[in-house]
Amino acid sequence: MSRVEVSKQAELFGKRRALVLVEDRIGHYPEFRDFFGRTFDLGRRGLAEPGYVSAPSGLTYALVFIGRSGEPFPDGVEIHALLPELEPLDDELVDRDLWAILCWMIEGVGGDWKVADLLATGRLLRIPAASA
Repeated sequence: MSRVEVSKQAELFGKRRALVLVEDRIGHYPEFRDFFGRTFDLGRRGLAEPGYVSAPSGLTYALVFIGRSGEPFPDGVEIHALLPELEPLDDELVDRDLWAILCWMIEGVGGDWKVADLLATGRLLRIPAASA
């Protein structure tokens, strides 16, 4: 449904990272921490490198996991779009990709909160990507 796929190490030559989303504390939902740990093998990789996903637009995003002393890992995540060095960020395209990434995360976590719930909330809040 979400058309988001985990990808290998991205080619970074000629690219820049553009920070597009930060979730400072994912630990308040341990299921998200577990999902990221499973999906990106964080028990083995730790902070060594970001996880990468390809989104519906074709852009690759780096998920940089945050660790904090005394907290279970990962404690937070930053999402960076990988763009050609001098290309501007297309906000609408990134918003659609981020929405797809959120749907992918909800699908992967499972449990009571479903993608349909996220979409209904997005439509209620009039988030354009939720209606696409």
